[in-house]
Amino acid sequence: MTDIEKVKLKIGTVISATFTDAQIQAFLDMEGSVNMAAAAAIESWAVSAISGSDSERIGDYSYSKKSIDNALALAKRLRDTESETPAMAWANRRVKKSDIF
Repeated sequence: MTDIEKVKLKIGTVISATFTDAQIQAFLDMEGSVNMAAAAAIESWAVSAISGSDSERIGDYSYSKKSIDNALALAKRLRDTESETPAMAWANRRVKKSDIF
């Protein structure tokens, strides 16, 4: 499974449908890990979903402020999980050329 697929799995079908693979790869490049990229994608989706109304329906899909709050809670858990990763896991993390230069 690719890192893009892992991010999609973590953020769910509805949110992942919002982003292209290139956009998810950009989150991975900017954030450096699957958990952090997933959290950033969720937060980006939430910002665009908050339009001042308490709920919205688009075709068969609808979301409410509660679903946005739940998504943001997931993003926080992903960030917290990442911050609790032991230092050795970070040390063994794959370093990309772009991280060095």
